[in-house]
Amino acid sequence: MNIEIRQAVLADANQIFSLVESFATSFKPERKAFNHSLRHLLQDDSVLMNVSVCENEIVAYCLAFDHYALYANGRVTWVEEIMVREDLRGKGIGKNHMKSVEKWAVSRKSKLIGLATRRAAPFYEAIGYEDSAIFFKKTPES
Repeated sequence: MNIEIRQAVLADANQIFSLVESFATSFKPERKAFNHSLRHLLQDDSVLMNVSVCENEIVAYCLAFDHYALYANGRVTWVEEIMVREDLRGKGIGKNHMKSVEKWAVSRKSKLIGLATRRAAPFYEAIGYEDSAIFFKKTPES
């Protein structure tokens, strides 16, 4: 199986949205909001948005950001979303996306890479990440 990781482009929207629908557990993805967000993400220099392509089909995506943080004495990278199509998990696709994030983080001079996970802790531990914090969230009232 030949899988290429490349930067996402706007033409990938339909296939990425299909993966997002499988990924989301806290929200129901809305196509109009997705399109708006994707356009902005693809234009933002502080965003890494990659896809994995196998036989012209997008089978995974990864969304990461970097920003400055005071406690880290510089930039930090945050993996916001990583999604591999369920039938292709365990084949190294997620691991390769994380290697891509790590390479990008080094190029941006990030001091650390962080992420939150609810279901994939064993995956991240297997590739050298350690449990570091408890993740809290709150949906703001409109």
